Amino acid sequence: MYSHIKNKLPQERIHFIIKDAVSIEQEYLTESLPVDMIGMNCRLMSQYIEFVADHLLVELGCEKLYKSKNPFDFMENISIDGKTNFFEKKVSEYQRPGVLATEGDRQFQLDADF
Repeated sequence: MYSHIKNKLPQERIHFIIKDAVSIEQEYLTESLPVDMIGMNCRLMSQYIEFVADHLLVELGCEKLYKSKNPFDFMENISIDGKTNFFEKKVSEYQRPGVLATEGDRQFQLDADF
């Protein structure tokens, strides 16, 4: 949606907002995750927050601030990539209803189990 705004914020202002948000999130993280867990700790989560912030900055057309790598490989499958913003472009991640339905599935029934 940001690409449709005519009077965009300067990159310095966007960087200021993102830095502030990252700082607040990292402070919250330190309070909420005081002990290290297997494969996840404050340092790695902090790095992930920076990675996501950089991704957001790129989406907004700005330069990265942190240049952090994604410390959690498993997040690649469920994270921020591959989602279409349906306000900006046509969504293609959905399938049409009934594509995998059989002929019996398409018939109207009054005694169907729910």
